[in-house]
Formats: sequence, C-alpha cells, structure tokens
Amino acid sequence: MNCRLMFVKIQVVFVGGRTQPGTVKPEEGDRHPYSVLDCASQREAILPFVLYIQKTLRRRPFLIKNLENVMRKFLQSLEFFEENERKKLAIFTALAFSQKLSGLPPETVFQPLLKDNLVAKGIVLSFITEFFKEYLEENSLDDLIALLKKGKMEDNLLDFFPSAKRSSEALSEHFTKEGLTSLVEYNEKKMFEVKLKEIKSTLTAMINDEAAISEVIETVKQQVKDAKFPDLEVIRMLWDVLMEAVQWSGKNQQQNSNAALRQVKAWTELLNAFCTSGRLELELIHKVQTQCYEDAKLMKLFPEIIRTLYDQDVLAEDTIVLWFRKGSNPKGR
Repeated sequence: MNCRLMFVKIQVVFVGGRTQPGTVKPEEGDRHPYSVLDCASQREAILPFVLYIQKTLRRRPFLIKNLENVMRKFLQSLEFFEENERKKLAIFTALAFSQKLSGLPPETVFQPLLKDNLVAKGIVLSFITEFFKEYLEENSLDDLIALLKKGKMEDNLLDFFPSAKRSSEALSEHFTKEGLTSLVEYNEKKMFEVKLKEIKSTLTAMINDEAAISEVIETVKQQVKDAKFPDLEVIRMLWDVLMEAVQWSGKNQQQNSNAALRQVKAWTELLNAFCTSGRLELELIHKVQTQCYEDAKLMKLFPEIIRTLYDQDVLAEDTIVLWFRKGSNPKGR
C-alpha cells in the first residue's frame, strides 16, 4: 500500500496529480499547485523537486523502482507533452543525474527514448539536446561520456537522430548550433579512432596475406578517401602498421634490424604512393625518428632506414636537407 501511494506521490511531483490510466494526463479534480510541469523551465525552479525526491529515496531507497517506472512512462510518452513541458522533463532528468539521485540507472532514461515514432518526429533529439545542455552546466564532458557509457549510448549518439539526419555531418551541425562544441569534438575524435582502426585492420590483414602492393595501395586509397582521412595521419598510420607487422625476434638485435629493413624495402612502393609532397615526406622522417628514439629495437637503425627510403625515391634529398637544418624532432636529434 505504501509503495502504491509513493508511486502516486511521485506522479504528483511531476504533473500535479495522479495520472489517468494509460495516459500522462492528470485525473480530473483538484491538482497540486506545485509540480515540475507547472513551474518555470529553469533549473532553479526544478531543482527543489529533485532534492525532494532525493530526500525521499534516502529514507526509502526501495522506492527507486517507483521513480524508474514513472520516468519510463513519461519518457515513452513525450509526444503527449507540450514542447515546453518536454524541456522541463529534460532539465529534471539532467538534474537528477547531476545530483546523483540514489540508484537511478542511466538506461532508465536513454533506452525508453529510442521509440521509433519519437525519434522520427525529432522529439528525442530535442529532449536529449536539452538534457546535454543542462547536464554540462555542472558536469564535465567526461562525466557525460561516463553516463552515456553506463546507458549503453556512448557509441550510438546517432540513434537519437531521425533516420534522414543520421550522419556525422548532421550530428556536428546540430550540436554546434546548440553550443555543444565539446560533444562535437568528442564525437569527431571517436569517429576518427573507429575509422583509423578499420583502415589499420584492413592493411594489417593484407600485409599478412602478402597481397599485391598495387592492390594494397588501391584499397588504402579508397578507404582513406571514404573516411576523409588527413594526409599526415595516413603517413603515421602506414608506418605504424608496417612496423607492427614485422616479425621481431626477441633480444637478437641484428635479426631485428634486418627484419625492419626488409619490411621497409618491401613496402617502399606503398609509402611512395602516399608521400606525395615534401610536407608528407618530412612527416615520415619525423615518424621514423620518433620511433627509432623510443623503440630500443630500432634505436641504431635511423640512418639506414632514411638511406633506404632515399634510395627507393620515397624521400627527396631536399626534404632530408630541410629536416637536417631546421625540421628535425628534438627526440633523438
């Protein structure tokens, strides 16, 4: 009986009365004058309701399920609320997590939002945008990402977007417009890492399978084009993958040196295909220099690797001279 009363009491906090069966509308009759939906759509007006529920849950922690059920019901029925009411619910939800409302699991919020009809109408995107903006007022981006991760949404931000707008470009445009540039930057970094991993995986498999160099070049070029990958990152990625694919032989320094040089000679055509300017050649030298400085297996190999790349026309003499005079990396200079 007490649980049922508390369920109703939580409904009253949100809408000012007991809701009608199957709807989010309060039953006819007297309504409580104070509720989330009747107050101003500002955090100062909504925070007291969050704190009230927080106090209640501290005394009766078993009632968290009642709060979950009420919130799930309202979130799945967002289309029946006015736009301003949805904003208040978003602010309440963000404050609930900011105040670390006892035991409220993130999936209670994020998963009910993913109803196809709500997403298609843009209701979910509008709600989650207000949620992000309010949550980031008091919390860091890392806190938000941790919350999304717990709710199994860290890698699925596009699921909040209508299908016609479900692209990285649309995500960046929308959240930039809403002032959430930190979230845009995070997502772009995340997408970059995913694409980088895909390209490295493909290249590694082709190297291990001893695919024809011409085929490897064509495949990597296409993936780089599709991913809109920066040229400098391509050079770094190629060198990393080539060195990771070397069959190292434990502590035998001479065998390691020979294996590394064989790898470089075998794949100079691949490097040559992407080192198409002095700037990219210089980036390759920097990459080689840094790895030879940091990796004991390659520490004495730098001159030989550079000579090999020069002999195979990957590096131009002018680039090497420029590097020597003023472009060298402090590491191992």
